[in-house]
Amino acid sequence: MRRARPLVPLVAVLPVVAWGLLATDQAPAVPATFAGRIEALSEPGGSFDTDNLISNERSYLHVVPALVDSGLRGGAYLGVGPDQNFSYIAHVRPSIALIVDIRRDNLLLHLLFKALFDLAPTRVEYLALLTGRAPPGDPAAWRSRGIDEIVGYVDREPPLDEAALEAGVARIDEAMARFGVALSPADLATIRRFHRRFVDAGLSLRFNSTGRPPQWNYPTYRDLLLETDRDGIRRGYLASEDDYRFVQLLHARDRVIPVVGDLGGDTAVGAIGRFLASQDLAVTAFYVSNVEFYLFQDARFGRFIGNLERLPRAPDGVLIRSIFSGARPDPGYNSVSVTQPIAALVEGHAAGRFRSYRSLVAASR
Repeated sequence: MRRARPLVPLVAVLPVVAWGLLATDQAPAVPATFAGRIEALSEPGGSFDTDNLISNERSYLHVVPALVDSGLRGGAYLGVGPDQNFSYIAHVRPSIALIVDIRRDNLLLHLLFKALFDLAPTRVEYLALLTGRAPPGDPAAWRSRGIDEIVGYVDREPPLDEAALEAGVARIDEAMARFGVALSPADLATIRRFHRRFVDAGLSLRFNSTGRPPQWNYPTYRDLLLETDRDGIRRGYLASEDDYRFVQLLHARDRVIPVVGDLGGDTAVGAIGRFLASQDLAVTAFYVSNVEFYLFQDARFGRFIGNLERLPRAPDGVLIRSIFSGARPDPGYNSVSVTQPIAALVEGHAAGRFRSYRSLVAASR
């Protein structure tokens, strides 16, 4: 059993490497409110052909030992996509986390997650509320239970009846109203549709691409919750009450901020860089999934590197990437998750070593 770690202070400041923010490129004032920061840092959204309610990267926890062994702590965490970010956040323990995704739908999904953290004191209550199941009679007694027991409980419970589900939706709506984010009727309908997908599919939910059914090798949500690192240790944020509590506390302090932004775009990442500099915060970890593959396809990888250069970052800050396309797959896995020092990526690109996605994959460790 992994020994629980105490919560670290949420105001950690790390050394910052030289970066490309000119003195004349001063940051406009970013509001201190959660909603204000979302608005100030976001750019107009784009589209992608997936719902991305959960990850399709079964290998996502394989990098956690490297994160833990590196001693990376505090600072700023950046990431893309849904709740796999919370597992990395639980181990890096940043002072702030920004989830940057080109799809506004991802922002709406994270508002749903934030509401659940607000409403659910424990892991079992969180998972029950997400999937529309009744929590156990004494949730506090489940704090020490393993994630396998919690998954088993949720799997056995049938969905609540419609009246109880609607009552749960009303509680979620009330929680989101407290966040102050302006949501249109269409936004609220999207959030409810996302929640209903979790209710209807339960823990058998899979990642889905528009216009085609889930692929046979995509993990279920159950698979992701029960996944381990290479040593067989469960490292997800719902595997430990201590890790859940850290992520919950970061949310309660409005320090998990979803941002609509393009990693290869002109606005959001630069605005985040200026904001972090104004807060004396450096990037310790940046999870990019397999976005680099698409940036190379669109001939915009160089713009992403330029955005990385504009971010204040810790000298040992790392990038976390996922590799698909059959590249170095582990038996039983559809992806490979790796880390690379951000400095090595930026310097390698400047030296001409990363001019194709294949060269990037070859250098991944």
